Amino acid sequence: MKDIGSAIIVITLLCFVFLLNILKQDLWDINEKMLKENILSIEQNVESINLLDITSFDWDVAYSFTPYTTKKMIYDTVGYKWDNINETVNEGMNQIVFMKEEKVVCYIFGYPATNGYGISFHGEDYKNGANILEFEDNLNFQITRSNDTIYLKQIK
Repeated sequence: MKDIGSAIIVITLLCFVFLLNILKQDLWDINEKMLKENILSIEQNVESINLLDITSFDWDVAYSFTPYTTKKMIYDTVGYKWDNINETVNEGMNQIVFMKEEKVVCYIFGYPATNGYGISFHGEDYKNGANILEFEDNLNFQITRSNDTIYLKQIK
């Protein structure tokens, strides 16, 4: 009976640790992983897609920051600070923040070749070095592929 009781305690502790790791993940990281999975699962024959078809999270505005935008400018643009922000250090890096009701819900950072995908859009508005894409904008994107990387470019 001691072995069964010990096993139950160990299993309970493992479940608790697993749940803590899940709860510890930030919403923007979880949503970025889902977005990446959705993009990487786009079939080869698809030439364009609506951004709403691959963003499985709610958002109302997205900012794509130009290279070398400072953390302060990013924080000022989105309206608050959060822990996992980085500055781009080179041309061609993605730095995209999706927001819902003034909260970050998805954060994309890095080189498209490293991430496996890249997104670029052409907002009408610029604020603190960012292209702004709103939920009501044209959300159709052309898909191109190069060296195992999928690129989404907003269709004007």
